Amino acid sequence: MTNTNRPNILMICTDQQRFDSLGCTGAVGAHTPNIDRLAETGARFSNCYVQNPICSPSRASLFTGMYTRNHGLWANGVSLPPYRKMFTRALADGGYDCGMIGKQHLSACEGWQTEARLDDGYRVFEWSHDAIHRSPQNAYLNWLAEHHPGVLAGIFPDEGHPSNAGAGNQAKDPTPMNTVPVEAHFSHWVAERSIDFIETQRNPAEPFFLLANFFDPHHPFGAPEEFRAKIDASKIPPPKRREGELAEKPARQTAYSEKSYAGAAPGFVDYTDEEIIELRANYYAMIALVDHEVGRILDALEAAGQTENTLIVFTSDHGEMLGDHSQLLKGPMLYDACTRVPLILNWPGVIDGGTVHDALVQWIDLSATYLDAAQCPPLPAGQGRSLLPFAKGEPVADWRDFALCEYRDSGHPGVEPVNTTMLRRDAWKLIVWHGDGSGARPMDGELYNLDDDPDEFENLFHRPEHIATRRRMKAELLDVIAATDDLSAERLGCD
Repeated sequence: MTNTNRPNILMICTDQQRFDSLGCTGAVGAHTPNIDRLAETGARFSNCYVQNPICSPSRASLFTGMYTRNHGLWANGVSLPPYRKMFTRALADGGYDCGMIGKQHLSACEGWQTEARLDDGYRVFEWSHDAIHRSPQNAYLNWLAEHHPGVLAGIFPDEGHPSNAGAGNQAKDPTPMNTVPVEAHFSHWVAERSIDFIETQRNPAEPFFLLANFFDPHHPFGAPEEFRAKIDASKIPPPKRREGELAEKPARQTAYSEKSYAGAAPGFVDYTDEEIIELRANYYAMIALVDHEVGRILDALEAAGQTENTLIVFTSDHGEMLGDHSQLLKGPMLYDACTRVPLILNWPGVIDGGTVHDALVQWIDLSATYLDAAQCPPLPAGQGRSLLPFAKGEPVADWRDFALCEYRDSGHPGVEPVNTTMLRRDAWKLIVWHGDGSGARPMDGELYNLDDDPDEFENLFHRPEHIATRRRMKAELLDVIAATDDLSAERLGCD
């Protein structure tokens, strides 16, 4: 396959960044000039939904182009089945030079030590699950040991190279990672290694695919002081919540407001109003740091003469409640804060600049988009569609009119199993909190009219005047589930 008109592809992916956290999406107090510039000269998709609200299952949908129940990676700590083909493997087979920097999270990270490689197609693979668990495979901490040993020693209780994975393999406190110098920060490392790939590591004879995987703005929330200083906390709006609203919603949401799902953080009720505003300001500061590092990557791309021939995509794997509806972090709650993410496509001379598309699109569409741009065959079991016709301003026929998100029990010890499913169609959004199948725990749910209630305050699920809509949406959800089953296995014969 020739390289004629086949672009490089640069995917910039953050972790846990909600859809409304950028200047270009109207975030008051945000500082994101570089990402905003991508939107100003590219296409922004305002209604992009992920297929799962937590890391690994969502990323599996990205790489396979499949819905959660189909690809098999249903929770963090589960590995993607080896028979599922990834779009990066397809790109490599099609002549692309593929690299990944940062967090992958498609395999079980055994003891936080290593993540087994899949048939991913990457020639360059610089992996780090996070910044606080040391192991011989953690490329970020190995880089710290070489370039910033003093910072490394300040984070971990024992000194030396991170190949020592004994009792000192976990940071004594994750807090120091929030205030490390910019030049030693995880986000800076992602940019440094991405720049090195662009400048020296890539094969100039082939188009490249590079995935720059940032860990920020994932909790714990904090950033170097110079980026915290860019955020004026007085301009940060308070969380979207109303007193008493949870009384109309599934009871577990009240429990999660008292203790964040899976116990990863205190409950919302444990914070003062001032502390919540500071938490939100720190979240925006982390995004400001990412934006700065994105700018450095874009500058390197320009200096290498590759900007005009590169499809750049900015997005995130899922969102963050950030205090909305008295919830923090992520989990089975399927509000837009968790399930809707930023998505920007930029390709000079090909994609119309400054356009905003309101169609319902999904993360499964990205793999199809990349393979379309690369002139590679689609994934055999992929369920997404290319977004390039939208981005190019071309007519798009028969586009699906729904978005589907499925959360399945995370398996956290001590947490009662939770399964939730979301269907967004037109103005209506249905969220089913599934029963246990025996009748001991009945089904519950949420129903929102997003035209009238875009912030999802008024749960209409149990209101008599909306019973007909609830029944219709539940029936449509059953039809969507049947229509999106994986039927990719080849039928070789019949009786």
